[in-house]
Amino acid sequence: MATFLYKLGRLAFRRRHFVVLIWVALLTLAGVGAASAPAAGSSSFSIPGTEAQKAFDLLEQRYPGMSADGATARVVFKAPEGEKMADAANKRIVEKTVGELRDGSEVVAVSDPFTTNAVSRDGTIAYASVTYKVPAMELEDASKESLEATAHKAQDAGLTVEMGGDALQPEPETAVAGEIIGLAIAAVVLVVTLGSLVAAGLPLLTAIIGVGIGVATITALASALDLGDTTSTLALMIGLAVGIDYALFIVSRYRSELAEGREREEAVGRAAGTAGSAVVFAGLTVVIALAGLAVVNVPMLTKMGLAAAGTVVVAVLIALTMIPALLGYAGRKVRPAGEKGKSGRGLFGRGGSKGSTKGSTEGSADGSAEDAAAVRPSLGTRWASFVVRRPVAVLLLGVVGLGTIALPATQLELGLPDDGSQPTSTTQRRAYDLLSEGFGPGFNGPLMVVVDARDSASPKQAATAVTDGIKGLDDVVTVTPATFNKAGDTAMITVVPESKPSSTQTEDLVHAIRDTGADVATDTDAKVLVTGATAMNIDFSQKLTDALVPYLALVVGLAFLLLIVIFRSILVPLKAALGFLLSVLAALGAVVAVFQWGWLAGLIGVEETGPIMSMMPIFMVGVVFGLAMDYEVFLVTRMREAYVHGENPNQAVVTGFRYSARVVAAAAAIMMAVFAGFIGSGESMIKMIGFGLAIAVFFDAFVVRMAIVPAVLALLGDRAWWLPKWLDRALPNVDVEGEGLRAHDDAAGKPTEDGKDHEDGKGDEDRSLVRV
Repeated sequence: MATFLYKLGRLAFRRRHFVVLIWVALLTLAGVGAASAPAAGSSSFSIPGTEAQKAFDLLEQRYPGMSADGATARVVFKAPEGEKMADAANKRIVEKTVGELRDGSEVVAVSDPFTTNAVSRDGTIAYASVTYKVPAMELEDASKESLEATAHKAQDAGLTVEMGGDALQPEPETAVAGEIIGLAIAAVVLVVTLGSLVAAGLPLLTAIIGVGIGVATITALASALDLGDTTSTLALMIGLAVGIDYALFIVSRYRSELAEGREREEAVGRAAGTAGSAVVFAGLTVVIALAGLAVVNVPMLTKMGLAAAGTVVVAVLIALTMIPALLGYAGRKVRPAGEKGKSGRGLFGRGGSKGSTKGSTEGSADGSAEDAAAVRPSLGTRWASFVVRRPVAVLLLGVVGLGTIALPATQLELGLPDDGSQPTSTTQRRAYDLLSEGFGPGFNGPLMVVVDARDSASPKQAATAVTDGIKGLDDVVTVTPATFNKAGDTAMITVVPESKPSSTQTEDLVHAIRDTGADVATDTDAKVLVTGATAMNIDFSQKLTDALVPYLALVVGLAFLLLIVIFRSILVPLKAALGFLLSVLAALGAVVAVFQWGWLAGLIGVEETGPIMSMMPIFMVGVVFGLAMDYEVFLVTRMREAYVHGENPNQAVVTGFRYSARVVAAAAAIMMAVFAGFIGSGESMIKMIGFGLAIAVFFDAFVVRMAIVPAVLALLGDRAWWLPKWLDRALPNVDVEGEGLRAHDDAAGKPTEDGKDHEDGKGDEDRSLVRV
């Protein structure tokens, strides 16, 4: 691996014009495709295998003209203070509004509140339901504008009018200002870490190009593959974060190689062969985690994961090829590590950028002994030394601290966002509140019960038995009479719960109806299915919960095997997996505390608390696991290299931090800044994802990898690197440590870092090729 990437890096350096031209051409091609592709809205939502989805599919078959998945809207009217909706003037306004709503080209039906008894008991609130032919994502802008204009006319006539329903689903808003701030913070961190504007600009430039190719490709394929806006947002979020980090690792290693006195082409090859190997495996863990979301069997989640995984692949390829090419253009503007530039010291100090353990006293790139003498232990070195002296205290503090933060996760409530989770400034939320006021909280989440009586001897008797059974259940306000299709073999029954859609009482009611339906099915041979938005949310949450353990087993299992190959150890990968679980649980605890309980919610603009988005746990497991393994690979690989080259376990930990802590800390800070930039999004799902990923990276990078990992390694000692001999022989040698480059030097008779040939047999003990 290292030898191949070494040759690839040197080739890209020499053929930089060709390499850059290829990437620019790919960006242009993707951009043209995105500009010429038809626009696509939000991805269609389906959950194969669930009862709610089966009911929707059955309705499509048995009620062909009903458009079961068609968009819906509710226009809610409230009479002025002291008046009733039945007053002549108010009634005329409502009837006129209903008539105008029926004129829409995509409208299937509009209900009149006064003929459907859709007026509250106190007579002050009424609503009209609008059903469309097409799903919300396919609804034309003209239909939405006509709906809003008609409602505004009624409002101008003197009524309070608000609108809800998926027909008014807003276009997802991206936090443009937040993204810009995140990139600005990333730029500052890069300048401080790398010491020059040119070196800092390379990771930013390549990350933007990689994300541009990925997002443009997604946009070009969005209509054909039914990819929603959330898919491209996730790809942008992940692509920017890993794109900057991977390029940073290679540029940082390149500067270290320059500090060893190597020529620039050789330094590029070394950086690609060593840090590039770690980039490949780190990227592979992210791809495994994201692509593994397909096991959940939710099309929307699968598409999001695969699209983001594709963007990560692009980021890896750009880091391995375009970064070496651009380093060729940069020339001497990218300084050797430790050479003081305008920005002064790096994020974790200058220490540890030159030479190996012994070689750090041999001078800078120009051989200046005075510069070498000025090198002081870096912050990373001092911290690692403290940890290996106090491993038990550090380990207990880290585990207890994260465990405490994770406690709120035990109260996790899952659900999908509805109009009740919208900010109070939106018409959807105000319509939701008016309906709750006039008809009860459960009216915003009616349940649709479908009775499939095709195999029943008496369909009407079966429907009556279902209706009577539901009326006897707790938390039921209204049960409408059964409505049969033309064939008379299928009936629909609408049930209005007493509790709000996201409550546990409503979830219990759904399960109770299904239990009642099972009893009816036994007696009448009719099948009873419960669907509707509320039931769909419940089934979705349950499906994700059921899939979490298989998903963890698949992703963690594959990554565990991969880490065994990389680290040639059993305990190190096991420790990595357990540390990840601790950080992701702590991140989930923080998400629950902020978005469900409302702690510090005002600081990040959370206007409405409620259940956590159903896909959040499994999504965070996938993304955070991949990113956590990035830091594990980059930090621990350097420790392993020091250990196999003769250092004792504790000293190997310190050496790993000397060369890696600054870059890993900078990479984590950059990733946090990018994710935090999405907290300013107007869409609650994106805001929650941005916060969850940012806090998870903080916990994993700075608590787990920087504190718990070195403490555990210090306690394990030599046992940390134990691997059965039979397994060592069976595993492939991927050469992450760069041993192939050592053999390459031996064959070529090239000088080592101390300036002497291998042929003289001296200096070998001081070699230390991999500084990832």
